[in-house]
Amino acid sequence: MRKPLSILFLFFISLFSACYYDKAELVYPAAANCDTANVKFSSTLLPILNASCNSCHGGNAAAGAGIILDTYNGVKASVNGGRFMNSILQNGQASAMPKGGGKLSTCDISKFQAWINAGMLNN
Repeated sequence: MRKPLSILFLFFISLFSACYYDKAELVYPAAANCDTANVKFSSTLLPILNASCNSCHGGNAAAGAGIILDTYNGVKASVNGGRFMNSILQNGQASAMPKGGGKLSTCDISKFQAWINAGMLNN
């Protein structure tokens, strides 16, 4: 009698502990709503840079290690130098940015990566 009960018990345990699939848009709502398909430098990225970076890296305030992020050429040079993504990813490979501020959202970082992957167009 013990053997059938043990098998039945194991069956129910495996039934309730089986793998399941979450809906990503419910578990990670910001990532699901992040549009990286049509990233443009001027209309998508420059506003992020203006809000998070250019108080130190733009215009007359571009004293932040000589890194200028309020122009296409400045951003492209920083990306090509390898500092930009390491800084916003805060992965320890470069100074974490924004300095003294919170990390950019995963969506904003994904937008920069999508732009880089698309060839860093000046659009």
